[in-house]
Amino acid sequence: MLWTNIFAGFGGQGVLLIGQLLAYAGMYEGKNVSWLPSYGPEMRGGTANCSVVVSDEPVASPVINKCDCVIAMNRPSLDKFEQNVLPGGKLFINSSIIDKKATRTDIDVYYVPCNEIADKLNNPKVANMAMLGAYLEATKAVQTKSVLDALLYKLGEKKAALIPLNEEAIEAGAASIRKQFGFFSVFFKLSTGLCSDRAQLMNPCRTAQPQIRLCGALFIFDSALHRY
Repeated sequence: MLWTNIFAGFGGQGVLLIGQLLAYAGMYEGKNVSWLPSYGPEMRGGTANCSVVVSDEPVASPVINKCDCVIAMNRPSLDKFEQNVLPGGKLFINSSIIDKKATRTDIDVYYVPCNEIADKLNNPKVANMAMLGAYLEATKAVQTKSVLDALLYKLGEKKAALIPLNEEAIEAGAASIRKQFGFFSVFFKLSTGLCSDRAQLMNPCRTAQPQIRLCGALFIFDSALHRY
């Protein structure tokens, strides 16, 4: 299993955070991961992106050019990184603030109304978590529980009360993907004979739970922090 990802947006949208949560979650599940941030001198309002690798095998390099998934939280990120998605890969677009459609026809495109989801939850700060939920639903790269464990680690026990809100945002983002693609997933499995289990037909996005191994490596590359 190998997922290479680019999370991109502007400073303040939390793109670096959700990339880091994915990396920590992968580590908790015994996978090998890397997280490489990139941002301008002005964080909030400036451009920001990070490259994240989640793999069963050792990560050869944290530097990513072509990748399996691009998560674009704003229009400049879509313009810059759409062409970085490998053929057959996935592109996630924050349709709340991006008024442009994808131009590629050789990739899967997911339009996620992140800001609308956050507004319904009465907290604009969880728009990034809605996007992360959409990503998790489409890729199954890691389990949601592992992400929530990582979030608790980042927030600390004093802010543990925020976990339910973030979990709601993740689930709402995942639901937006099921709404877009659930029918087609069932139709494909029925037409190809890949699904014979009635329970799976009722939940086409269900996959087997991965086994957790007691090993893994996390590489964080930052000017202020180096962890090996």
